[in-house]
Amino acid sequence: MEQSPKEIVQELDKYIVGQQEAKKAVAIALRNRYRRSVLPKELREEITPKNIIMKGPTGVGKTEIARRIAKLVKAPFVKVEATKFTEVGYVGRDVESMIRDLVEASIRLVKQEKIELVKARAEKEVDAVLMQALFVAKKLEYVDLTDEQIKEKLHKEYKEGKHESTTIEIEIAEAPKQMQMMPGMGMEINIGEMLGGILPKRKIRKRFAVEDARKVLMQEACDKLIDTETVQVEGLRRAEQDGIIFIDEIDKIIAKSGGNGPDVSREGVQRDILPIVEGSTVTTKYGPIKTDYILFIAAGAFSASSVQDLIPELQGRFPIVVELKSLNAQDFKEILTSTENSLLVQYEKLLEVDNVHIVFEADAVEHIAQIAQLQNTTSENIGARRLHNLMEAVLEDISFNATGEHPMVNVVIDKEYVQAHLKEMLNEYDLKKYIL
Repeated sequence: MEQSPKEIVQELDKYIVGQQEAKKAVAIALRNRYRRSVLPKELREEITPKNIIMKGPTGVGKTEIARRIAKLVKAPFVKVEATKFTEVGYVGRDVESMIRDLVEASIRLVKQEKIELVKARAEKEVDAVLMQALFVAKKLEYVDLTDEQIKEKLHKEYKEGKHESTTIEIEIAEAPKQMQMMPGMGMEINIGEMLGGILPKRKIRKRFAVEDARKVLMQEACDKLIDTETVQVEGLRRAEQDGIIFIDEIDKIIAKSGGNGPDVSREGVQRDILPIVEGSTVTTKYGPIKTDYILFIAAGAFSASSVQDLIPELQGRFPIVVELKSLNAQDFKEILTSTENSLLVQYEKLLEVDNVHIVFEADAVEHIAQIAQLQNTTSENIGARRLHNLMEAVLEDISFNATGEHPMVNVVIDKEYVQAHLKEMLNEYDLKKYIL
């Protein structure tokens, strides 16, 4: 049973503060996918996802909502920027490449799942190869022991991790030379991959540290145990049925009235995106894929334009428009303290590596949150990213002086400490009140 919309929102609340309207919209879109999957085939084919436009300033959680939602349901996900695409006929990336990127992401996802299933078996095979190579490399060092005694000794040491940096020689398949024809121009063909599938792979002997050799051999062993064709078929199916494409900066492809130069192709890009979102078939190197059931989530600040400035046909394909609000001091406080692996926890753990235990008092956290709101209001609104800027400034001296060569020390950070370390920054913003 899939998660209910309420459960999805609760999961998102662990990582993203506020923005309940946007969370509800994506939660309903995901639940509708599950509802569609249990319907009869004839009806299922008639129901397409209701695409979403998220409108709001940078740093308020648009990308994070889409990324977390994909991770939550293990769906293939790609983030693309609308500004990277050019109209057909211009040099650059065409819009169909977002579908090919999604298929690649889907196949990687499926392959990783298959690897997890065969990992234990592959590890046994790899350990056997490594032990034999280790025996050959170390045999001459133990002239007073029999072969069995050497193997027993090496096996014990290997299990204890004592030979991770020992250099050994192993036989691996030579990777085909990579050569692409016209990358970025429509369908990309990799000649190395094509010939690699036809010609037998040549074996070569190479020297590696045991740690590095394990990675190379594990990849080879897993590839042998996994049916590539099954992975590709399942990857295509999952991209088609469960894929999520996040199109960022969609407001930047709105042509300004009477525009010329770079504006010429902006509306053209919208028209190129339209058939992809409406539903079409795109050819990929793994086979054709229908885009009818892919969920598209678009986002933009829309500070100099509005959603209504998109071409009407494209607007019609994004029936759900949600507005994300700018973050206030309370939101910043929650981001610092309440989210899963919050910003304060991240900095605490980083500095503990160098034997510094930092403790933020409540008044310090509140002051940082207030300054973040002030700066976003008086200058560029960069949302939650402002907190990274402030935290780095507050902890700069501690981060620079921590070496790890001293015993664990406790550092308490209060409001006065924050004021002292953000003094220059605050003076700069105080001056802005007097500048016309």
